[in-house]
Amino acid sequence: MKLAFIIDPIKNLDPCHDTSVALMEAAQILGHEIWVTQAPLLSVVESKAWAILEKLELVPIELVEGGWVAANPWYKLGIPTALCLEKMDAVFMRTDPPVNTAYLYATYILDFIDQSKTLVINNPQGIRAANEKMYALQFTKAIPETIVTADKNLIRQFQEAKGAAILKPLGNKAGEGILFLQPGDRNFNSIVELSTLQGTLPVMVQMYLPEAKEGDKRIILLDGEPIAALNRLSSGSDFRNNMAAGGTVAQTQITPREYEICSQLTDTLRKDGLIFVGIDVIGGYLTEVNVTSPTGIREIDRLDNTHLGQQVIQWIQQTRKNKK
Repeated sequence: MKLAFIIDPIKNLDPCHDTSVALMEAAQILGHEIWVTQAPLLSVVESKAWAILEKLELVPIELVEGGWVAANPWYKLGIPTALCLEKMDAVFMRTDPPVNTAYLYATYILDFIDQSKTLVINNPQGIRAANEKMYALQFTKAIPETIVTADKNLIRQFQEAKGAAILKPLGNKAGEGILFLQPGDRNFNSIVELSTLQGTLPVMVQMYLPEAKEGDKRIILLDGEPIAALNRLSSGSDFRNNMAAGGTVAQTQITPREYEICSQLTDTLRKDGLIFVGIDVIGGYLTEVNVTSPTGIREIDRLDNTHLGQQVIQWIQQTRKNKK
């Protein structure tokens, strides 16, 4: 197969952590061609999606004394080539948020790929429909008490009723801009004003879950089915458990309650074409549904001695075979 990955500049990726690299490496190990591009290099020509792509060769990372080690250099790029994306068997949209205007325009270009010929992961329409904070709100039996608003008074009423709350910007990634609201904080007005841009931008406010101290579980779903999980723990100096915020990781298992949460999502994820997804669960509650560039594969493979990237690529192989 020929696989294209729309990623951030490859020189900025960490091969020992980045899930995009894990997926590309898995594809190479299984004998497939890998091509990479970036969102600004996408075009529509004669009603078809095109891109300036570079063929990629990777040096697979190695596990040494319990940690991943990468070669230097760890990749080699070919000559930039203009190709119609329908020449690919699958296209991965793996650009990191924020989902800004440029990001949205890239998904509009990907709409011009005929998905009967080329699988797009994740479906561009599904990405647009699935704000990673808001999307979870439709699963009312799975989420903690939550409001979305730009109204300072409503946020204050919610926080006072719950005792403590978590404020989340709707468009950020990796825990960026998430704030802890607690009773009696004299900075409350300033926090809300800054986060809502003076009451013009809605934010999500969720009841604080004390179980967050025990970790924030990332569960990877493939075609709506959970395949692995990872527990993320705060560094101690930060209430956030995100790896990008300095959190550590630990091995974990998926609980019966978490399987139940996943089952609530399955049909909707499939309907929206959201094939590779990472959900976040705290204390038995769904808090986010990550569809843009969910991560965690490298850490799970290291802890569980698995090969999740190869499982994803093999799923694509079987899906393509079934379509022929």
